[in-house]
Amino acid sequence: MRDPLINRILQCAAAIAIVAGIVVFYREGVSVNPTTVALSFLLAILVISTVWGMFVSVVMSVVSMLAFNYYFLPPVGRFTVADPQNWVALFAFLVVSVTSSHLSTRARRAAQHASARRREIEKLYSFSQSLLESGNVIQLLNRIPAQIVDTFEVGAAALFLSDKQKVYRSGPVIPLLDHESLKAIVAREEPVIDAANSLCFVPVRMGVRPIGSLGISGTMLSRQTLEAIGTLIAVSMERARAVEQLGQTEAAREGERLRTALLDSVTHALRTPLTSIKASATNLLSNRGLSDGQKHELLVIINEECDRLNRLVGEAAEMAQLDAGEVELNLTPHPIEEIIAAALKLTKAKLGNRTVHLHVSEGLPRVRVDLARAPEVLVHLLENANQYSPHSEPITISTELNGDFLVTSVADRGNGIDDPEQSLIFEKFYRGRDQRFRVEGTGMGLPIAKAIVEAHGGSMSLTSQRGHGSVFSFTLPIDRSRAGAS
Repeated sequence: MRDPLINRILQCAAAIAIVAGIVVFYREGVSVNPTTVALSFLLAILVISTVWGMFVSVVMSVVSMLAFNYYFLPPVGRFTVADPQNWVALFAFLVVSVTSSHLSTRARRAAQHASARRREIEKLYSFSQSLLESGNVIQLLNRIPAQIVDTFEVGAAALFLSDKQKVYRSGPVIPLLDHESLKAIVAREEPVIDAANSLCFVPVRMGVRPIGSLGISGTMLSRQTLEAIGTLIAVSMERARAVEQLGQTEAAREGERLRTALLDSVTHALRTPLTSIKASATNLLSNRGLSDGQKHELLVIINEECDRLNRLVGEAAEMAQLDAGEVELNLTPHPIEEIIAAALKLTKAKLGNRTVHLHVSEGLPRVRVDLARAPEVLVHLLENANQYSPHSEPITISTELNGDFLVTSVADRGNGIDDPEQSLIFEKFYRGRDQRFRVEGTGMGLPIAKAIVEAHGGSMSLTSQRGHGSVFSFTLPIDRSRAGAS
């Protein structure tokens, strides 16, 4: 209590000193008429009322009136007025000065109130933006009290939820922000402002139904701001729950789609070799009159189909390892021609007599790759082009340098891929809708190739136009040490 009183006394003393300064200036310095002096007093009173408020300006108005009477209205040097008209002027001066002080103080308070409201609105906006950053309900509930403390600069905050019967806190533990006090606000269903203890309470409503309450300590907020905070909390909680439910629904839908694709792929890819193996084995067991050549042919079929099954299982295992990041790469510099030659050697039997055009630029830098894995990318792309394009059409392999990466492309002249399917083509088990039962495979070749490229630090892309074929491209990082040395 002493500090405000001392400040008020000092402000009044300063106002009186200003009046004294005006008197000295016009008495000893500049000679003017009483009207100018009165206007000077009024101007000083307006300034003081704007800065220090109504009380100091009223005191200054009374002192100014007395000084105006004593020093500037005849008879000068006495607190009397010779001319009756000057009584009117003196009274009008006092009324105008007090009225202008009152109006100026009101304007100042209104401006301060508007500024405070503007700051609260800015804080509410910042608070609402921070609530949108979390899509997890538990994370959001733990974050809300701390965000309130930081945004609104309060001492402590506590959020109570009725369904969980739990309080989430931030800041020091305040005894009056206990479980029972917050629970009582839910039952009361209206904000409570306890100025004596610097506490604010507001129910958190979902529509008209209270679902909890919020308690704030340390800084008094307006009722409108408290209600806005409660509404924002309820909306953000509902949004986080909706996001979680949407994510769970999408996950369930994606899982169902993946299971369907897996069953489709397994049914199509595994049934054919199993059927061939079963038929050959049954024929061998039931038909004892087979010649040695026929038996050998059936055994060859069994052997080939077993290899095919083994490859399918191996692709699934490899995809699982790549997804889990369990594959370690032995990166060493190699020329791209070495990788292309290794891939062509591995696919020679499947490509048969199909024409393969090579367009490899001269003087290309080496790439840092795992020589056991890198050719596998080209193998999958070549097999994909061989399966989905007419055998009479050639396949083109081309390479070019693009910054720090070497771009290798495999182009075919097949039917191409529709735009909606291009975003799905690198997903596991996905196969073209029109080719799903016409072309052998599991739909894992392209995802494996993409995963291997990304493990090397590169990327894979597709350019396709319906009826004009497809171009699959992948990038591999060049060997910078050798490039710098050269």
